[in-house]
Amino acid sequence: MPFGLKNAGATYQRAMVALFHDMMHKEIEVYVDDMIAKSKTLAQHIEDLRKLFLRLCKYKLRLNPAKCTFEVKTGKLLGFVVNENGIEVDPDKVKAIREMPAPKSELEVRGFLGRINFISLFISQLTATCSPIFKLLQKKKKKEWDSECQEAFDKITRYLENPPILVSTVPGRLLILYLTVLEESMGCFKKFTELRYSLERTCCTLVWAAKRLRPYMLSHTTWLVAKNDPVKYIFEKPALTGRIVRWQMALSEYDIHYVSQTAIKGSALAEQLAYHPLTDSQPLSYEFPDETLTTAVEYKDQPDNERTMWFDGASNVVGNGIGVVLVSPNNQCFPFAAKLGFDCTNNMAEYEACTMGLLMALEYQVKRLKVFGDSALVIYQLRGEWETRDAKLIPYHDHVREIMTAFDTITFCHVPREENQTTYALATLSAMVQVNEGQEMVIQVRQQPQTAYCQCLTRGMAEPSTEPWYFDIKKYLEKGEYPDEASENSKRTLRRLASGFLLSGIVLYKRNTDMTLLRCVDSQEAEQIMEEVHEGIFGTHVNGHALARKILRAGYYWTRMESDCYQHVRKCAKCQIHANHLNVAPSTRHNLNAPWPFSMWGIDVIGPIEPKASNGHWFILVAIDYFTKWVEAASYSSVTRSIVVQFIKKDIICRYGLPAHIITDNGTNLNNKMMTELCEQFRITHHNSTPYRPKMNGAIEATNKNLKKIIQKMVVTYKDWHEILPYALHGYRTSVRTSTEATPYSLVYGTKAVLPVEVEIPALRVLAEANLDEAEWVQQRLDQLNLIEEKRLTALCHGQLYQKRVKRAFDKKVKPRVFQKGDMVLKKVLPNLKDPRGKWAPNYEGPYVVKQAFSSGALILTNADGQDLKYPINAVSVRIFYP
Repeated sequence: MPFGLKNAGATYQRAMVALFHDMMHKEIEVYVDDMIAKSKTLAQHIEDLRKLFLRLCKYKLRLNPAKCTFEVKTGKLLGFVVNENGIEVDPDKVKAIREMPAPKSELEVRGFLGRINFISLFISQLTATCSPIFKLLQKKKKKEWDSECQEAFDKITRYLENPPILVSTVPGRLLILYLTVLEESMGCFKKFTELRYSLERTCCTLVWAAKRLRPYMLSHTTWLVAKNDPVKYIFEKPALTGRIVRWQMALSEYDIHYVSQTAIKGSALAEQLAYHPLTDSQPLSYEFPDETLTTAVEYKDQPDNERTMWFDGASNVVGNGIGVVLVSPNNQCFPFAAKLGFDCTNNMAEYEACTMGLLMALEYQVKRLKVFGDSALVIYQLRGEWETRDAKLIPYHDHVREIMTAFDTITFCHVPREENQTTYALATLSAMVQVNEGQEMVIQVRQQPQTAYCQCLTRGMAEPSTEPWYFDIKKYLEKGEYPDEASENSKRTLRRLASGFLLSGIVLYKRNTDMTLLRCVDSQEAEQIMEEVHEGIFGTHVNGHALARKILRAGYYWTRMESDCYQHVRKCAKCQIHANHLNVAPSTRHNLNAPWPFSMWGIDVIGPIEPKASNGHWFILVAIDYFTKWVEAASYSSVTRSIVVQFIKKDIICRYGLPAHIITDNGTNLNNKMMTELCEQFRITHHNSTPYRPKMNGAIEATNKNLKKIIQKMVVTYKDWHEILPYALHGYRTSVRTSTEATPYSLVYGTKAVLPVEVEIPALRVLAEANLDEAEWVQQRLDQLNLIEEKRLTALCHGQLYQKRVKRAFDKKVKPRVFQKGDMVLKKVLPNLKDPRGKWAPNYEGPYVVKQAFSSGALILTNADGQDLKYPINAVSVRIFYP
C-alpha cells in the first residue's frame, strides 16, 4: 500500500496491532509508520530481534535494509531523546529556547510559551514560575514586559541548562503524590464553583491530576500527601451533588490512600515545593527516602497463630462428595466442596476430603495447621496409632503422609459428628448435586474424575524433562557414565542404542542404514526445522510423511520425527484453510416424516431461467407435499415476498387446507416479516434448512431437478417453457414415486388419472366406465374415496421402508465427527461470496467457536468477536481447527 495515501498510517497501525499484539509494549513499539525493537541488554536484544524476525517470516513481511538500524543506544522518538537513562529533552529544542531573546510582542510571547509547553513535562512548577508571563495574555491586563517577566524568563533559561531526565516507574513501588493548590495554577477552573471552598478545590485538583497521571496511578498504589483528605470527602459525603458523583466515578478506578500526618512535616514539604520552586540548576536526586515520610506496616501471622481445618466426606446411592472448611486465626472461614466422579467407600471419601483440605491449606501458604475430623479411622491412622490394612486406603494414607511433610507442624484431632456439621452439610450437598448439561446451578461444583493419589502420579509423569532426548546417550559416549539409578537392563539397552550414534566434538550424529550421518537435534531445534521446511520461504506445505522424509534427506534426526511432523502439519493454519472439502457425512441420516397428507410442505424457487419465457417470466415457484409428493408450481417474472405469501394462500391453504409445517431455504423472499405474520396468523411452523445444504430439504430439491429435466425435454422453442409447465406437472403427478410406490394423483384423489392416450386408443378401464350409468359411477367413486385411507396407509408404510433402506445405505458411508460446545472449527467458504483472490482463495475460513451443537448435526457458531453467525450450519460444512 503506497504511503502517500491519507489512510496509509492508520492501515499500517491496525495491521501491526493484529500481527504483533502480544509483543507490543513488551519487545516492540509501533507508532504510525515506525517500528522499534527495544531491550535492556544486548543479549536480550538479540533474542527479541530473533522473535521479531520469526514473526515477520511467519506473515511473509519484508524489511527495507536501507531504513533499518541495529544496536542503537540513543535515538530521537516523537521529538524527545530516548536512551538507557530515560527520556531527555531534545538538545536542539533546548538550545532554541535558551538562545531566544526576550519577547517584545504578544506574538513572540505566545511563541515562547508554545515552545515551553512542548517540554512542560521536564519543567517543575511551570505554571508558578511563568505566572508573570502568562498574565500578559490575559484580557484587561497591562501588556508590559517588566522585571518580573524578565526574572521568570531567566529562571526558565537557567533551568534548561541541566533539565531533568524522566524515568519509568518501578513495578510494585508506591507512588507518593504531594498535593498543594496554588491560586496561580487554577486558571482553567476560575469559572467553576469549586474554587469557593478550599476542600473542594483540593478535590478538583486531585481529579485533574489523576487524569493527567492515569497510566501511572492505574498500575501503582498512590499515597496522597495533602492538608485535607479529599478522598474521604468525596466517598463518605452523605449528600451527593452532581460534581461529587462525577469525582467519585473519576477516582473509583485508582488505589489512592490518604496518608495522615502526625506532624506538619509532609504538608510543609509539599508547600515548600509549591510556593518556592527550584531556582538553581542543580540536578535532582531520584532516591526518595520513603521510610521517613510515613510508616509501612506489613501484616504477618504471628508464630503462635495456627489455622484449623475441618473435613468430612459423604458416600450414598446418589453420589459421592467431600467438604472442607479452612479457618484463619481471626475466625474467617473458607469453605470448599467437590463432587467425586468415581465410586468409592465412605472411608475413601474421608481421605479425599482430607487431601483436598491439605492442598488448599498449602495454596494459602499455611505452615501450622490443626486438622479436625469425625472419622476415627482416618484420624487415628494418620496419627500413626492405628495400622492401615485396607488395600484401597493404603495409597491414600501414603499420599497424605507425603503432603504432611510440607507443613512445619500439623496435628489431627477427632471430634464427634455433632461438632462437624458444616463440612458434613457441604459433603452431602456435593454428593447429591446432579451434574447435567445445560442445568443452571447456584453453587460451583468441581468434579474429580480420578482419585487424589492418581492425579498426583499423572501430574508427576506429565512434567517434561529439561534435558534433550539424547542426553543419556551423549553422556555415555562422552564419559562412559550411566544414568543414576539405572538397572542392568537399562544399561544394556543404553549400550545397544549408543552403538548407532557417533559423537564428534559436542555434536551427536545418528548412523543411518546407508551409513550416512544424521545430526541429532533437540525439541526446540526440531520445531524450528519443521517450520522452515514446511512453511519457510521454500516450504511447499507437504503432508506429514513427506515432511519427515524431506527432513531426513536434509540430514537431521530426532525420535518421534514422523509423529511430530504429522502433528505440525495438522496444526498448520495454511494447510487447514486450503484443505480439500470433507464430503463424507459426519453423522447418521435423520429422516423427515410427514404424518398425513398436506401437513408438511417444502417450498423453493427455480431461477432465474435463461432464456426467459415469452411472457417475461424468469422464475418458477415450486411446492411439494412431503406425504403424497403432490407438486404445485407457478411461473413469475419475479418472486417477491408478496408473491410467495399469495402463492401459499391461494395454491396451498385454499386448496388443501392449513399445513402444520413449511420448510424453506434461507432466501430473503422466503424469510421476511410478511411470511412471519402469515405463519403466526394460521399457526404454521416455519423451518429453515442450513445454508448451502440441499439435502436438508431434499424432497423439494429432487422435485426441482425432475421438473427441469421434464421441461428441458418437452420444450420446442425454449421460450415456451411456461406453457409446458402445466403438462410437466401433470406428468409428474401421474408418475409412480419410488418412495410411496404410488402416484401422487392417486394418493390425493383416490383414483387413477385418465391420460390422453387412453381416450385416443380406449383402454379396458375407460370402456368399462363409459358403460356405467351416472348412479353406478357415483357409487364406484364413493367406494374409491372410502378406500383412499387404505392406499395412504400403504403408501406411508412403503415410505418408511424406503427411508430405512436409504438410511442404511447412507450410514455405511458415515465417518463420525463429534462437535462439542467450545470446539474451534473452520467453516466452508460459501460459493456465493466473491473473493478478490480468485483461484487462490482458501476453501475454509475461521476459526469459529461452537456455541451450541444439536443432535441433528446443526451447529451455531460464533466468530472471534463473540458474535453469532446469522444462520446455523451443518456439521458437514465444518472441520476441526487445530491451533
